[in-house]
Amino acid sequence: MAEVTTLSELDKKIIRTLQGEFPLVAEPYKEMAEGIGISEELFLERVKAMEKDKKIRKMGAVLRHREVGFKANVLVAWIVPGERLDDIARAMAQNPAVTHCYDRTTAPGWPYNLYTMIHGRSREECEQIARELGEETGAGERIMLYSKREWKKTSMKYFCE
Repeated sequence: MAEVTTLSELDKKIIRTLQGEFPLVAEPYKEMAEGIGISEELFLERVKAMEKDKKIRKMGAVLRHREVGFKANVLVAWIVPGERLDDIARAMAQNPAVTHCYDRTTAPGWPYNLYTMIHGRSREECEQIARELGEETGAGERIMLYSKREWKKTSMKYFCE
């Protein structure tokens, strides 16, 4: 059975702060720490402890890809032999144009088991990247599902009562 742990009020404040805009300054963690009234040392100590205890799984940036010139994105669904899935997925995930790479269970009429999200400056660039990924990895058939409209570009927020 999974162990249930609780977070202190300080840890919740730190998580709320980490979910906000990342300060573009020389000492961003110092600024975040000062914002909640603690030292940078304590802030970083708590972040590391929460990571170690698996209370924080990851921290990352959300790139607004359209604002920086990536006008096309496509979800590519691949048919990959099960025994090669891990190797092919690892190789595809290494490509800087691939932002997501994951496997899914197939379904009747839908044999695709590996998915990659590719961002490019144009559809042509996305198609070239997918073609190269297929050739480099020996991945099988693919279908390309282009985004038509973006509905959401935010991450989950915790402890925001």
